[in-house]
Amino acid sequence: MDLALLAFLAFAAVAVASAGAVISVRNPVHAALFLVLTFFTVACTWILAGAEFLGVALILVYVGAVMVLFLFVVMMLDVDVAPLREGYVRYLPVGLLVAVVMLVEMLTLIGVRARTVPFGVDAVDASGGNNVAWVARRLFTDFLLPFEVAALILTVAVIAAVALTLRRRPGTKHQNPAEQARVRAADRLRMVSMPAEKHGDDATGGEARQ
Repeated sequence: MDLALLAFLAFAAVAVASAGAVISVRNPVHAALFLVLTFFTVACTWILAGAEFLGVALILVYVGAVMVLFLFVVMMLDVDVAPLREGYVRYLPVGLLVAVVMLVEMLTLIGVRARTVPFGVDAVDASGGNNVAWVARRLFTDFLLPFEVAALILTVAVIAAVALTLRRRPGTKHQNPAEQARVRAADRLRMVSMPAEKHGDDATGGEARQ
């Protein structure tokens, strides 16, 4: 076996082990860190397989952004893992059965597609370039309109999510930074002149002490 195959098998073994650790460790922070390791190892296998764009996108999007966000949320929420672990052993056989059925269906689908539709010439090898340049050329030339439409839809979705989050609800308090910046000391502090008053108890107590 060559070095590339040995590296692929090593990365695959690490990915399977870390994926199993994601669902087996008790600490949710450790589970998130193992999931980061799983994503990074799968990205390495994709790069070895010649899909450099998918590997880099997986590292930048999931490892660099999504999983870091998940990790911060898990650390800030301080999730109680005791209720989450209840019933784990009871539902484990059903989960394993579903996982085995899904694996058999995937392997069957791959085998049927491989027998009915023969693999053609790799478009990347035929172009004479690398995977990233081929994807960029196809994305910004042949599929430019769908790419722009998808970007527009995502932008509208982000704006709609922000608008729904910032809507005013009755009974909630909101801050106005402009009014806070224009505040003056006279608006918050008022000096009041009040004459001193002597209460009856104080006067009686003073006479008794004399």
